[in-house]
Amino acid sequence: MTLAKPTLIKLLAPLMAFAATLAAIVMIDRGSSPAPHPTGDAGVARSAQEQTRALQSALRSDPTNANGYASLGNAYLQRARETADPSFYARAQGAFETALQRDARNSGAFAGLGSLALARHDFRGGLRYGRRAHTLAPDVTRILGVLVDAHVELGRYGAAGRTLQRMVDQEPNLASYARVSYFRELHGDLDGAVRAMRAAASAGGDVPENEAYVQALLGGLELERGHVAAAERAFRASLEAVPAYVPGEAGLAKVDVARGDLGRAIRRLRGVVARLPLPEHVIALAEAERAAGRRAAAARDLALVGAEQRLLARSGVNTDTETALFEADHGSPARAVGLARRAWAAAPSVRSADALGWALTRAGRAREALPWAAKALRLGSRDPLFNLHAGLAARAAGKRDLAARRLAIARSGRAALSAGAQRELAEAVR
Repeated sequence: MTLAKPTLIKLLAPLMAFAATLAAIVMIDRGSSPAPHPTGDAGVARSAQEQTRALQSALRSDPTNANGYASLGNAYLQRARETADPSFYARAQGAFETALQRDARNSGAFAGLGSLALARHDFRGGLRYGRRAHTLAPDVTRILGVLVDAHVELGRYGAAGRTLQRMVDQEPNLASYARVSYFRELHGDLDGAVRAMRAAASAGGDVPENEAYVQALLGGLELERGHVAAAERAFRASLEAVPAYVPGEAGLAKVDVARGDLGRAIRRLRGVVARLPLPEHVIALAEAERAAGRRAAAARDLALVGAEQRLLARSGVNTDTETALFEADHGSPARAVGLARRAWAAAPSVRSADALGWALTRAGRAREALPWAAKALRLGSRDPLFNLHAGLAARAAGKRDLAARRLAIARSGRAALSAGAQRELAEAVR
């Protein structure tokens, strides 16, 4: 399936009017831009590990090749995403800096540093490096993706939409289709988001993981639409592209939760956490265990989250938004408020607005939370977690009609919620 340019422009047209911003979707080529195939097999999709080895071999033969080092940095970023090993960030940074030592005007190295900054949630740094790269190479599409991502995460949605339009016009491919999908999701058009993500899946990527990741994102969108069977098909397609692919397995666990099969969800998530113990997977496991009455196991798993967050922080990743949500749900609401305020100051997006609103609600300050919940939803998002948080804030503040509207939207997408959030929603609408 492909979308003709007029259709893409129609999809994007409403975005030009939006003044402002996903949610935690990582943009498809953030840290996964294509590395040139040094052996000339440009038509063959390789794994990032194979690309890394080939580039390292080529650079041993030609250590003056700045483009080669920039490509190696991109391969390291892809490896970081595939393995969740943050040590690859340092290797990527070293490769990009070496490229700039060889060629101080190497646009690929600046673009790579932009992708690295975005992966570390340094969105202002990502924008700065992206702009430098764009000045040096204004016709390179991948650089536009760095700019789009930075603008989105900084809450500059008008600029993001204009840049995305240029990106789509210039090269309608997997990366641009995925961003169209993200924008449609942010603005509440889930049907349009699914169409664009299917186009991204059809476009194919430079490594098998790209296709698998897009299918996993499609599965998440289908859950938000309440289409559980379609979501399962997408997650299984993800696993067909890359066997044992963690986002695909984690997605199937969400399907299990949506169907009420907590035992199967827990088994899947235990396997996911064993391979890739990211905080989001550990939290999902703990919430499923708690919902199943396994409180001791849940407490043990939640204790791992802080350790994982500290590991990410030591690798230069800013996790203020995610940590604020975790503290609001499972730790200190007062600390959550401080973290969320810091997150908003660094990147005033809908994600940080949601985190601050929820932290205030959990801290017993629901009236203060209401304006932040409104900021999180100002684009029309139907994100069930955003709407759940907004609905619970409104209910606590005595805004019954507003609470009912927000909670109704959350219910329509409850299949995408974690076990813990589903429990809170069920209690709120009794």
